[in-house]
Amino acid sequence: MAKLFKAISVSIVAPRSFAKRAGSPIIRPTMNAAWVMLFVAMLCVLLSSGCSTTPGPRSFPAPAALPPCAALPDPLVMLDGRRVSSPGQWYDQRRPELMALFQHYMYGTLPPKPAQMRARVVAEFDDFAGGKATLRLITLETGSNGAPQINLMLVLPNHRPGRVPVFLGLNFCGNQSLTDDPRVPLARGWLTSLCKGCSNNVVTEAARSAGAADWPGDEWPIADIVERGYGLATFCSCDIDSDRPDVSDGLYQWLAGGDPARNRPADRGTIAAWAWGFQCCVDYLETDPAVDPRHIAALGHSRNGKAALLAAAFDDRIALVVVHQAGCGGSAPSRGKTGEQLHDVNRSFPHWFNAEFKQFNDCPQRLPFDQNCLVALCAPRAVLFSNGQADQWANPAGQFDVLQAAAPVYRLLGVDGLAPQPMPAPGQLAGDHLGYYIRPGGHSMTPADWTMFMDFADRQWGKPAR
Repeated sequence: MAKLFKAISVSIVAPRSFAKRAGSPIIRPTMNAAWVMLFVAMLCVLLSSGCSTTPGPRSFPAPAALPPCAALPDPLVMLDGRRVSSPGQWYDQRRPELMALFQHYMYGTLPPKPAQMRARVVAEFDDFAGGKATLRLITLETGSNGAPQINLMLVLPNHRPGRVPVFLGLNFCGNQSLTDDPRVPLARGWLTSLCKGCSNNVVTEAARSAGAADWPGDEWPIADIVERGYGLATFCSCDIDSDRPDVSDGLYQWLAGGDPARNRPADRGTIAAWAWGFQCCVDYLETDPAVDPRHIAALGHSRNGKAALLAAAFDDRIALVVVHQAGCGGSAPSRGKTGEQLHDVNRSFPHWFNAEFKQFNDCPQRLPFDQNCLVALCAPRAVLFSNGQADQWANPAGQFDVLQAAAPVYRLLGVDGLAPQPMPAPGQLAGDHLGYYIRPGGHSMTPADWTMFMDFADRQWGKPAR
């Protein structure tokens, strides 16, 4: 039966700081000479421009002025060449620096938190998934005057002795693509015609599904998820920003106040907008009395995985992130030579990243970071990269290298990440707080993948009480 609720207000809460900074300092010698030269050049610019007692926005060199570095950059070396030698230095200096660098050179500035967000629990049904689960439908109003509205679908096990750990996943084609239950509203925004049941980029009743469509090949085994004691929260990317390079009709249009000069579709940074959507959903989930706010896992497949990783890196309320086959600009290195290259993603999907990132098309080696540094921003929280052997476009081997190159930060903070080792055999889960898994098959998200996602969460948090 349905239970209707009045709207409830949700206060925006700033991301929590880490309660403990664990680990002993690890001091390693060496300093890249090119980075020393860059630091000297930057210092000269600062001295020649005089001193200011008012701190201003951080400025960084032009891409052409950055020294090329073929290897994945060390996340424990500051832009000026200083080595990070303690957890305090990581949190106070290097972590903020990396966050600024990623926003300046790649993703664009993450959109601000809503000044006030209102959550309306529209309906609740306790007979979902064959009576195993409760379906809760929530509308998140992120502002007024055309601000994005997020339709969040929350599924919770009916038999739960306490608060439930939740996977928060971004979907491609609307919440109705996860289930054939007619009570789930159809997606309202623009969707690619590749989505099942879309006509002229509008969802129809034919879009309802309980299994994988031809594209994107995703399955969400809801009954299995609740049987394992987990909840599932999901929302569609089109609620935030439609996935098309020539039209910006979502979050950035609203932030620009309708001014076209302030809204550049091809350089707007859609990945950052979707990451913002994750954070808004976490704002709500923290307030839901059925959800365990300490155990929220972000999850995304392919381009959605790029957004999930960015959201987790910038929001420590996300305790675990599953990044499934995310490729270049996500879990694979920008310097990678296998599969999707940096210039491929920028030319095919220019709207995903900012204008500055495109200046590295022909020389990604000049980037002062790579995706191992984005993973490092998640430390000491858990990160899982998962892949298919046939999906070489996503560069599975390069993703393993990314995790290995993030591990020193985890060690600095006193936790096990991913020990030096060869890539695991297919079907084996490797690592500790940094997990890696590869299976036979291609670019898809299967029930077997979900089993591994939940196994990894069990390993980090313990099995949910049932």
